[in-house]
Amino acid sequence: MCRNIHTLHNFEPAATSDEVHAAALQYVRKIAGTTKPSKANQEAFDHAVHEIAHITQHLLDDLVAVTPPKNREVEAAKARERAIKSGRYAAPAA
Repeated sequence: MCRNIHTLHNFEPAATSDEVHAAALQYVRKIAGTTKPSKANQEAFDHAVHEIAHITQHLLDDLVAVTPPKNREVEAAKARERAIKSGRYAAPAA
């Protein structure tokens, strides 16, 4: 899966339509093998992004969470900490 597609389920606040669209766009880019389709493929590309975003929103609306929602800021801080520990990113200057 694309590294840029993040979990959207069970967060507080809920995923925005922009986040759902961004995930759909990343998915279509990965499947199509291109970040910028040709003019001949633009309509099909855009249609796929729209349809995938639409069905993704339905999925998120229908999923049932059995655990409390995660806090976006806390989860982002955990991800940054993991990235620093792994050496992918430098620690912020103090």
